[in-house]
Amino acid sequence: MRIDVITIFPDMFREVFDFGIARRAREAGLVSLQVHDLRSWTNDRHRTTDDAPYGGGPGMVMKVQPLVEASEAIAAMGHGGAPRLVLLSPRGLPLDQPKVQELSEEDHLVLVAGRYEGVDERFVEITGAEEFSIGDYVLSGGEIPAMVVIDAVVRLLPGAISDPQSAEEDSFSRGVLDFPHYTRPAEFRGSRVPEVLLSGDHAAVREWRESRALSDTRSRRPELLRERR
Repeated sequence: MRIDVITIFPDMFREVFDFGIARRAREAGLVSLQVHDLRSWTNDRHRTTDDAPYGGGPGMVMKVQPLVEASEAIAAMGHGGAPRLVLLSPRGLPLDQPKVQELSEEDHLVLVAGRYEGVDERFVEITGAEEFSIGDYVLSGGEIPAMVVIDAVVRLLPGAISDPQSAEEDSFSRGVLDFPHYTRPAEFRGSRVPEVLLSGDHAAVREWRESRALSDTRSRRPELLRERR
C-alpha cells in the first residue's frame, strides 16, 4: 500500500512515521509513506498557499490551484490505478471503523490536510475528493487527522501487527466496544481482577467478555447497538 500526504507542514509527520506500527509496517515493506509540501506546487515567489475568502469574513482559504495540481502530480506518479483522494475536514463524513477497514483495502491513498478556514470548494468539485472528519470538533488543521487515518489504516494491513486477532477484537470492529482488560497483579489496593478471568475456563471467559462488551456499549455508546440492528 502507498499513502501520500499533502500538507504545508511536512515536518509534523517525521516522528509519526518513525515509531510504532507505522515504522514496523514500513520496514516490512507493507506500506510506503510519503509526505509532500504543498508549497512545491505554488507558482509565485512567496509560495502562497492561501488567500482571503471571496465574500469577506475572517481567516484565509487554501487556494485551489496548488491543491489540484499537487493531487494530479501525485496521481500521475502511478501506483496501479487512480488513488483514493481524501480531504480531512470538519465538514466531512464521520470516520468510523468500517470506513477505516474499507480504506485499508486500497492500493493508494492520498490524504490532504486542510488548514485555516478550509479549502477552496472547487478542489473537491474538480478532483472528486472525499471528505472525512475524525470527530465533531475543530482542530488547527488536517495534519493530526491525517495521522489518525494513517495509524488506523496501517494497523489493519495484513502483517502489520503480530496478532491479527487483536485487531479483530478492537472496539468498533465487531460493532461494539471492546471488553475490559486486566493484567498482573491479580489484586491491587484491594481491587481484584474478576475471578472468571483467573479460572482457566475459556468458555466462561469468552461469555464474560461478550457480556461486558455488550453491557459497556449499552451504557456508554447505545447508538452503536441501534446501528448494529
